[in-house]
Amino acid sequence: MLIIKIGGGDAINLTGIADDLAALDRPFVIVHGANALRDRVATRMGYEKQVITSASGYQSVFSDEPALDAILMAYSGLRNKRLVELCQQRGINAVGLTGLDGRVIQGERNRGIRVVEGGKRMLKRDLSGKPRSVNAPLLHLLLDNGYTPVLTIPIADADGHAINSENDDIVLRLQQALDANTVLQLIEAPGFMNDMDDPGSLERTLSRGELAEREARVEGRMKRKMHALNRLAGGTVREIIIADGRTAHPVADALAGGGTWIR
Repeated sequence: MLIIKIGGGDAINLTGIADDLAALDRPFVIVHGANALRDRVATRMGYEKQVITSASGYQSVFSDEPALDAILMAYSGLRNKRLVELCQQRGINAVGLTGLDGRVIQGERNRGIRVVEGGKRMLKRDLSGKPRSVNAPLLHLLLDNGYTPVLTIPIADADGHAINSENDDIVLRLQQALDANTVLQLIEAPGFMNDMDDPGSLERTLSRGELAEREARVEGRMKRKMHALNRLAGGTVREIIIADGRTAHPVADALAGGGTWIR
């Protein structure tokens, strides 16, 4: 089982990814982002994205009602259906789903995010949360009958309300529920870079110990991503590949040894 996480940047080659997926001979589940598209949609709505930093140094997008509306339009609307369309055109019988649909991904709404603003500590509550469970029987029903799930946010809380969540955390829950042996993350970079301005700084392999050490050194949104990557690497997954989603053949290049491999 392969889980493919597709980043939400504008430079990601969705057509090339779909071409490669059509040639795969093993089952896979797609999880995709749409952050660049969401930002444009939000701007057209007259809403600007708000990024907050927790007291512990983790950054996240503040998810109020307008932000959730932009997510629904960009992630579960335009990006999800265009990706499903690309798959269908290549003979992949894709089914686009959010975590809400069939409660594929159910989570727990955050009780609040402790932040420091103006030198004061405060608790901010929004429409975000962490995934807690996966409707694995529904996903197996689709996979066993030749369908390919294409998943995105929002997810469902216990009362069925839509909440925002991190795709990195969703991938972790999916890997645990489906016992996927490979997780491929396609990003807007050649892989894990020590210096984003130096193409020669690509790390071809990383150990879990190196991941933990690097998490302690980064800040902001990357800190959250490194924490999720560490948790994923500490589980039952056999290999994690972080590779370039901008190439002509992103999936084929990655599986052939490209990018950064964590075993």
